[in-house]
Amino acid sequence: MLSSRNIKVECSKIQRGATNKMEAIEGTRDDISSQVGLIWSQVKEPVMVPLLRVAVFVCLAMSLMMLVERVYMGFVICLVKLFGRRPEKRYKWESLKEDVELGNSSYPMVLVQVPMYNEREVYQLSIGAACGLSWPSDRIIIQILDDSTDPSIKELVQMECSRWASKGVNIKYEVRDNRNGYKAGALKEGMKRSYVKQCDYVAIFDADFQPEPDFVWRTVPFLVNNPELGLVQARWKFVNANECLMTRMQEMSLDYHFTVEQEVGSSTYAFFGFNGTAGVWRISALNEAGGWKDRTTVEDMDLAVRASLKGWKFLYLANLKVKNELPSTLKAYRYQQHRWSCGPANLFKKMVMEIMRNKKVSLWKKIYVVYSFFFVRKVVAHINTFVFYCIVLPATVVVPEVAVPKWGAVYIPSIITLLNAVGTPRSLHLLVFWILFENTMSLHRTKATIIGLLEASRVNEWIVTEKLGDALKGKGGGGKAPKKIRFRIGDRIHMLELLVGFYLFFCGCYDLMFGKNRFYIFLYIQSIAFFIMAFGYVGTIVPNS
Repeated sequence: MLSSRNIKVECSKIQRGATNKMEAIEGTRDDISSQVGLIWSQVKEPVMVPLLRVAVFVCLAMSLMMLVERVYMGFVICLVKLFGRRPEKRYKWESLKEDVELGNSSYPMVLVQVPMYNEREVYQLSIGAACGLSWPSDRIIIQILDDSTDPSIKELVQMECSRWASKGVNIKYEVRDNRNGYKAGALKEGMKRSYVKQCDYVAIFDADFQPEPDFVWRTVPFLVNNPELGLVQARWKFVNANECLMTRMQEMSLDYHFTVEQEVGSSTYAFFGFNGTAGVWRISALNEAGGWKDRTTVEDMDLAVRASLKGWKFLYLANLKVKNELPSTLKAYRYQQHRWSCGPANLFKKMVMEIMRNKKVSLWKKIYVVYSFFFVRKVVAHINTFVFYCIVLPATVVVPEVAVPKWGAVYIPSIITLLNAVGTPRSLHLLVFWILFENTMSLHRTKATIIGLLEASRVNEWIVTEKLGDALKGKGGGGKAPKKIRFRIGDRIHMLELLVGFYLFFCGCYDLMFGKNRFYIFLYIQSIAFFIMAFGYVGTIVPNS
């Protein structure tokens, strides 16, 4: 047996050994941290500082581009409002009247196209709205272009068309045996029908759009009385804007687009991007431009640019609103934003030289289309929002040798944000949420923009935006409203958003401990927004979906 003295000696040896091991571990940690610190100090000065300074310079230049663009458009809108440049003053407008001798044949023939794809929730509403348009019944044709792959939905749509046909409506139900070209392919196929040759104009409505009965009476006279006009575009009115915070954010962005961007393009250059729906085309202008093409996922913008290069003018009617539905699920919104960001960037790459070589439009219009419409709004705006505010600005916290001037970090984004809020004054109190939401979505849009410019994978991805129809059903159709989304661990996690969230959180912690600028307040809040988006805790979902 060991004596108590021997036991003490052994315990002392064990204790000294443990102490030596702890000291060795701590020494190793100190060595590793010192080595990491040494490597960082060696890399930071010759590599990171110059790169970050270049990045800051480029981002500030892009911010100035965006600021000048916003201020210019704000100035034009003020002039438009001040001098009352209403469409009726800029273009001839006379209501169409029946000719006693010719009867209804004096009215132009109008085709109404409604493309559909598995629209179970909204097909009745859209068909009903199209068939309810007020126009001489023998001078209008309703064309339902059904690309549905679900046989039960196709049957329902066909039955609805038959029901309206039995009421005397001139409605055509058209299907095809493939989905080549998606929406552009369906519209192109619909224009090949023999009865279309007698039509002068074509109105287009997506499946969730519900025009008011007087829509044709308010648009077609502009085209009849002004032969230089090729397109009349109406504004969108969102029926489910109050459904959730995400739809409120969308409303703010889209209201600015319709209130400012479309109005400025129409008032100054008679050009803007066709929104793909709620518009009326002169069929001869559509055909002269080459018809529908499916080379990008923004066939509507593609057609508008080509028609403009042929010399056709466009008119935007801000007072004519068509009801429609905003995507209220994060999945549907992400797919929509991918298409809306990737498509324009890809079209810009395909058409920039064609636009510059064109001889039918003025130099100023070319500059407007290439620089303002495409480069600043469709490329710079997405990339700069993400790179500057979510990557470069946080990086200056870790690399204090590089400073961002206050006018670039605070004043410019504040002015741009306030100018954007003009479109939706009722949501001024949501500006902070809008900034966080837009910064978070800018990652997804930037990725899509780069895919479009490089024509990488997913460049031609087309996924129809899911429509719930709940806000409309509540007016008389019944049906359950979607419930608020409930987070489940098994739900899909968006890894890029998660990584950026951790990056911002790290920069916030670093600034809290070592920084002096107090950026950590913004960094923490923005990182939380990225985490929320990463876990899909945004928007609504349909029960049991």
